[in-house]
This record gives sequence, C-alpha cells and structure tokens, in this order.
Amino acid sequence: MSPQKIGKKLKDARKKLGLKQSDVAEKADISVNYYARIERNEENPTLETLERVLKALKLKSSDVLSF
Repeated sequence: MSPQKIGKKLKDARKKLGLKQSDVAEKADISVNYYARIERNEENPTLETLERVLKALKLKSSDVLSF
C-alpha cells in the first residue's frame, strides 16, 4: 500500500473519532509535528510508532496496511 493511502486512512480515522492531531500525537507519545507529517505522507514512521498511532486511533494494522 502506498504511504499516501496510509496517511489518508489515519486522517480519516482521526476525524471520525473527533480527535485533533495533538490528541493522537499525545496518545502515541510523538510530537504533533511528526504526526502531522505522517498524515501528510512526509514521514515514514517505524512500525513501533505506527503501532502506537493505530492504538491511539483504535485501529488494527489490517485497517491501514495491506500485505
């Protein structure tokens, strides 16, 4: 799956939950700037970071990743 789709899926999920980027960043223990760059597909997060973001958004990895 292309990074663009991951960023869009994260953003869509965040908006669906009514969360701000800062809410997700805080729950995932990353900076707001870094999270915003992930959503804009300017960053390639490590799997560990992505797991924390997914947990913050109550998503399963299969919701955003397709192997």
